[in-house]
Amino acid sequence: MPNPLREDSWTCFNLNFYIFIIQTTSFIASLALNNIILNSKMNKIFLTTLLISFGSGIMAQQNQPAATVYTTAEGSDLRISKTGNLTFSDMKQPLETQVCIFVDPRKTFQTLVGIGGAITDATAETYAKLPKAAQQEFLKAYYDKENGIGFSLARTSIHSTDFSSDSYTYVKDNDAELKSFNVKHDEKYRIPLIKQAIQAAGGKLTMFVSPWSPPAWMKTNNSMLKGGKLKPEFRQNWADYYVRFIKTYEAKGMPIWGLTVQNEPMATQTWESCVYTAEEERDFIKEYLGPTLEKEGLSAKKLIAWDHNRDQMFQRASTILNDPEAAKYVWGIGYHWYETWTGSGMLFENEKLVKQSFPDKELIFTEGCVEKFNLDSIGSWALGERYGYSMINDFNSGTAAWTDWNMLLDEKGGPNHVGNFCFAPVHADLKMGKLIYTNSYYYMGQFSRFIRPGAKRIASSSNRDKLITTAFVNPDGKLAVVVMNKSNDKLPYYLWIAGKAAETVSLPHSITTIVLD
Repeated sequence: MPNPLREDSWTCFNLNFYIFIIQTTSFIASLALNNIILNSKMNKIFLTTLLISFGSGIMAQQNQPAATVYTTAEGSDLRISKTGNLTFSDMKQPLETQVCIFVDPRKTFQTLVGIGGAITDATAETYAKLPKAAQQEFLKAYYDKENGIGFSLARTSIHSTDFSSDSYTYVKDNDAELKSFNVKHDEKYRIPLIKQAIQAAGGKLTMFVSPWSPPAWMKTNNSMLKGGKLKPEFRQNWADYYVRFIKTYEAKGMPIWGLTVQNEPMATQTWESCVYTAEEERDFIKEYLGPTLEKEGLSAKKLIAWDHNRDQMFQRASTILNDPEAAKYVWGIGYHWYETWTGSGMLFENEKLVKQSFPDKELIFTEGCVEKFNLDSIGSWALGERYGYSMINDFNSGTAAWTDWNMLLDEKGGPNHVGNFCFAPVHADLKMGKLIYTNSYYYMGQFSRFIRPGAKRIASSSNRDKLITTAFVNPDGKLAVVVMNKSNDKLPYYLWIAGKAAETVSLPHSITTIVLD
């Protein structure tokens, strides 16, 4: 997107240059009036120094950081809208009475893998039912880097989840050797959407995969639903299943970046689920899944453990990662945000503890959505604020990748074969053939559009609890500072960087991204 600041800076430069010419001409005229000989060596040196001095001043003004503000705010039409440019001036020491966001680009932390969402069966089926124009709108809205929100990360499942229209696997019952393995089921809806998404993202989309349950005949409860465990005698067959899925998808033109061991391994759900204790997941990784990936030439795939809520993530991480034979296969720890079902708030300190304890491992947010869909609440501002609050705190806790759950659902919050209907950032009104955007889409876009893969998080802090912030420096050198205001107050504040500050305003219930060239 063109940056108007470049034009403004050039205008400012031209104006200053003209002023400089006028001042220099006047000065030379005064010399002449005073009968000073202009061709003397001393005056040549003097005039050269004058030129350098004036020129340096002009260039210094031109090189002041250019900052553009983009805002999404309640009670307005602002949706990732450009709302102004900022001018910086000297502020060596802010006062305690001055509200500030402090940023230090010299202090860097984790590198961003990407931000994105899950391409589930429900998302793909809903997409397929939309008219062509709405499908193109969806792809542009999510993946276009200039006119959309530039998603760069995706998750999909190894066979069915609750957000499928039915339960299914890729093999016939009791086919332990996986001779019948095929992904024909996915070719109807999911694979076509994934391929279009890759193309819409510019030909590259970082994607990881997750299983919700092994086939029923591999489990102790003989069902894909309602928990149960993987039977010990099928641990190798199940490890082989991951490999077959990854290689099959890649052969069809869909590169796989990584995989999780098991979605929500401590949850017995009414839908596809499978329980692993921390020790069971550790042993499956070190004795079966890790060695199998290595043997099959897939050791470069990023293996992610846990993939469940923040509440127990440290206990799971410490059990697995303190065992060097398991840890050597693990890229990082995945987590969800549903610990709030217990009545708890979001437990960001557990993320920080995992990162502090195992700094060579990464954190990845693998799933989050707002549950219990209600069409009457689709305009609730709290939807997006949950995303913004989580994303800022997750990134500040060391998270390297952030993945939403369903990118698209229908007007009922599905399809979902057990009735677990939820909110998505975008819903489809299939009767009207149009898309409905919740503010969650825009809140995520305040991050994903401006913070690109390869960006490094930099130090940022707020001196008021009503404003929360995170900041990154992109590979192209541009800084992106995100500031969120959940309060009912309009809050003037300064963005302070290295002794210079720019004054701006945070609107009530808003999120802004300030981009500095």
